[in-house]
Amino acid sequence: MSEVEARLAALEGRVAELEDLNAIRRLQMAYGYYIDYNRPEEVAGLFARDGAVVFLSGEYRGYEGVIRLYGTWFQNLFTGGRRGPVKGLLLDHFQLQDVITVAPDRKTAKGRFRGILAGGWHDAVLDAKPEGMPQQFWEAGIYENDYVREDGVWKIKRLDYMMQWQADYETGWAKTIAHLQPAQVCFPENPIGPDVILPEKDVRETWPHRQEVPMSFAHPVLGAAFVRDAFTAMQGKWP
Repeated sequence: MSEVEARLAALEGRVAELEDLNAIRRLQMAYGYYIDYNRPEEVAGLFARDGAVVFLSGEYRGYEGVIRLYGTWFQNLFTGGRRGPVKGLLLDHFQLQDVITVAPDRKTAKGRFRGILAGGWHDAVLDAKPEGMPQQFWEAGIYENDYVREDGVWKIKRLDYMMQWQADYETGWAKTIAHLQPAQVCFPENPIGPDVILPEKDVRETWPHRQEVPMSFAHPVLGAAFVRDAFTAMQGKWP
């Protein structure tokens, strides 16, 4: 019976891990749908009580910070403070290419996602377009997120979005400089600013600048964080 019990325990552990992966994936996908339509309350409800968002090198902390980012800033910017969808506004966020790693104790997890955004305003509502924004644009970024199980439910602990590029639809990324730049002034001096700005060494310049986004997951084959020198040393041992 000990062998049967051990096999059953292993299977239960594996099922629990798969359930965690699906719950976290569902959490992140729901986030994408909620920001499509500028629903800041639903977005904030996905976060842990002490959750945070990192955007444009600034950190928005707690429910107040999350609402300031997705409500005071995004909702007012895109939908005039209304809950979307609204006529003539496209703001679709695609959450893709997920790699999720759950901690052995199943209390925390990390996830890397790629986000792609298609946005813009129809000719019929051009008067609603904010000054300085292109009428049609693309954007892509990478998320390196932390998740926590709070009260038995997976929630976002820290959502870290690192923009990779922006592109005007007509001219493409080859001729576009990002219309969004790193944060300069914090809240409350800036009503839509972050609570803190990342240290200077961690500030992320936006497109066309490029920089590495460290990966939270272990190498799928080598089973550890990838080290180029270690990989090179292995080559001489291959048949």
